[in-house]
Amino acid sequence: MELRHLRYFIAVAEELHFARAAERLGISAPTLTVQIQELEHTLRARLFTRSKRSVALTPAGEAFLGEARLALAQFERAQSVGQRAGRGEIGRIEIGYVGSAAYSGALQTQIQRFRAARPDVEIVATEQPMDELPGMLEQGRVDIGFVRIPMQLPSALMAHALVHDVFCAVLPSRHALLKVAGPLHAKALAGETFIVPEQPLGTYEIGRRGRFTPRIGAVPGSLIAVLTQVSVGAGVAIVPSVLKDVIDMPGVRFKPLAGKPVISGVAGIFRRQERSAAVSAFIQKMRATAALSVIYPQRL
Repeated sequence: MELRHLRYFIAVAEELHFARAAERLGISAPTLTVQIQELEHTLRARLFTRSKRSVALTPAGEAFLGEARLALAQFERAQSVGQRAGRGEIGRIEIGYVGSAAYSGALQTQIQRFRAARPDVEIVATEQPMDELPGMLEQGRVDIGFVRIPMQLPSALMAHALVHDVFCAVLPSRHALLKVAGPLHAKALAGETFIVPEQPLGTYEIGRRGRFTPRIGAVPGSLIAVLTQVSVGAGVAIVPSVLKDVIDMPGVRFKPLAGKPVISGVAGIFRRQERSAAVSAFIQKMRATAALSVIYPQRL
């Protein structure tokens, strides 16, 4: 039995006329008759009673009609699902991100744009440790990563910048350096204890400029944890300036850094060879997005 047999049977059952059913199917009446006979032979049951003037379903035909319709509908549904999945219109995308990707708005913007275009694709986004995201991508545990750049990536991965911003200093709200007018020079931070975020580039660049080795007090992970440590007086931190406008935490103050801006940013990272049509569609839409520059003035 093949799908065509079901289609032919349903057409005859609905028309109760072989000639009309054949015309509807675009085949000849004798061919349709042969196909129905093949079906009856396979089922070992008479599906129609025929006379010169009429065609009627037998009890077996009536029972078979409901099941034939369900089977054909299920096949057509499966075919549609396969075609839509192949076009990336349905599926599931696992996203891993670092907190600053959400604070910058890059994560939300990309997900919202994609959902507007492909609402039937399921997207699951979870915060992950930044240094683990490249490995998770290579292992297939996530499909897209949102990270702080610059960062070293394996050759199998690529990055697309979404946000450009700069680093600034964050100090406990009663810190003596807050009395210094204007931006902070790197050497002014030489005696401080540093709370280091997941992207340590800013911390070590300040040490290089000030000609000192930063004394590391803690590396707590998330930016919220970093700011919390600063707020209780455990040290100072070098963090993305975007935090200044999105986090209002008691006990901390932001200060710009003197000299050439220490550039950072947010990027989407992904596999060079992607097999999922839905993930490929997300990557294509993300790569069509120009990076947003969030360069803060010297007065914060």
